[in-house]
Amino acid sequence: MANIEVKKIINPISASDGAGVKLKRSIGVEPNYFDPFLMLDEFGSDNKDDYIGGFPAHPHRGIETVTYMLQGEFEHEDSTGAKGRMKSGDVQWMKTGSGIIHSEMPAMSEGKLHGFQLWINMPAKLKMSKPDYIYIDSNKMQVHIDNDKRVKVIAGKFKNTEGPVKSHNVEPIYFDIELKKDKNFNFELPLNHNSFIYLIDGEIKIGEQAHNKIKDSTLILLTKGENLQVSALSKSKFLLISGKPIGEQIARGGPFVMNTKAEVLQAVQDYHNGTFVK
Repeated sequence: MANIEVKKIINPISASDGAGVKLKRSIGVEPNYFDPFLMLDEFGSDNKDDYIGGFPAHPHRGIETVTYMLQGEFEHEDSTGAKGRMKSGDVQWMKTGSGIIHSEMPAMSEGKLHGFQLWINMPAKLKMSKPDYIYIDSNKMQVHIDNDKRVKVIAGKFKNTEGPVKSHNVEPIYFDIELKKDKNFNFELPLNHNSFIYLIDGEIKIGEQAHNKIKDSTLILLTKGENLQVSALSKSKFLLISGKPIGEQIARGGPFVMNTKAEVLQAVQDYHNGTFVK
């Protein structure tokens, strides 16, 4: 069984999106894409001025956005008429398909906001499908707990604990893992998946080969393999995310991700002439 090792360590860059929300971006910068993943942002601050502007109404086509709230609350509203409030620990898995216009605004005027948004590509055959959502309340997610670790399963399966996201074309794995100091996390990943770890807090070592120090808010791209071992050099919290590559051409224009430039231009035209939402 092939051991999984560190392929590349990437320090996120500071960025802003929406109406000035400050965030750390790690995928969508370097590398541009990690098939099927297109972007990963960590947003979080104790300062309301860093997030209070939120993400006013904006369009998407051809991607899935997975928003995971660790702390704080956001209100969501979109062109399908859907409304909802995300609370600490909740997940919103949105399949934008042929097109959706939505807003995500903080439902809080002060306090700490912390969370992640991941963009997943959609294959050509699904890019113009009807928009869809999976809303997952924190209290409906299964959690594995033992003496060494706590594993919250959003997608995939860890031992007897299974996530609510099933029958997905990229066969995703999405774990939120808390690992005690000097303890190990071991997991067998699909050999053909692209996988990464995003370290939130603490310090970890991955695999058996020596690598540079990995501490706090760091993206770690992993080699393909089956046997993943993570050792906690201090009490640590990290995300493990993995998915099957789609292997199609990618053309991106801002919030639109299609297969060709012509399709992106069509999305822009549809948005401006009022035919974007089907």
